[in-house]
Amino acid sequence: MSYEQRTYRSYSTTQGLISFTSGIKETDLFISAQMDLSEQSRAAIGEVRAVLDDYIQQRPDFKTSLDPIAADPKAHAVICGMLDAAQACGVGPMAAVAGSVAEYVGRALLAATPEVIVENGGDLFFKTERELTIGIFAGPSPLSEKLGLKIVPADMPLALCTSSGTVGPSLSLGKADAVTVRSRSAALADAAATAIGNKVSRVSDIQDAIQQARDIEGLDGIVIIKDDQIGAWGEMELVALDGSEPGSQDVP
Repeated sequence: MSYEQRTYRSYSTTQGLISFTSGIKETDLFISAQMDLSEQSRAAIGEVRAVLDDYIQQRPDFKTSLDPIAADPKAHAVICGMLDAAQACGVGPMAAVAGSVAEYVGRALLAATPEVIVENGGDLFFKTERELTIGIFAGPSPLSEKLGLKIVPADMPLALCTSSGTVGPSLSLGKADAVTVRSRSAALADAAATAIGNKVSRVSDIQDAIQQARDIEGLDGIVIIKDDQIGAWGEMELVALDGSEPGSQDVP
């Protein structure tokens, strides 16, 4: 069964921020900031989409390849970031697209607001002056929306990207309910979530998948949810949103 809800579009500690949606064509962002920046966000979405569309016209395999393709030092920074992330994680460049768009728009909006959260289909880029607890939606898992990740302002700006083999339409070769990756780079977090999610089909895969994450330079941490089990590594402060104490496989 495939769940239509792809992710959390709520954060437990965003009082004082204004939330709005912003999109062009397939791009659909949920944004929170200190003011309504709908116009500015649409402009940023248009810019980054133009960069992507132009590059795909020049290099169609950028869109279609499921494997890394050669670097292009002359390309736009967004494209270079996606190519580098794909190379680091062993996936196609478009595995990094949602995170890259979220970060591009978020950084553009930081020129107008000191606080911003941009969510793009399960991929988040954010910078706030307050502590955040971000819930994890994990589809059919009994742990879905019962766990959150606590993030402190000193660690921001930051990205959290989630891939799932049981939630939403995005391509995953695995069956993880949620693979959530933390990194300073949203492109890298997005690509890594896809790559690691591809390796998780059963609970017994969690340990090897976490080791894969540890081998990718630039990742700060990971949480993997499969059925009623969790694996975690790195700077991932998990909190129970319902007061429960779920079992986990924690790797130091």
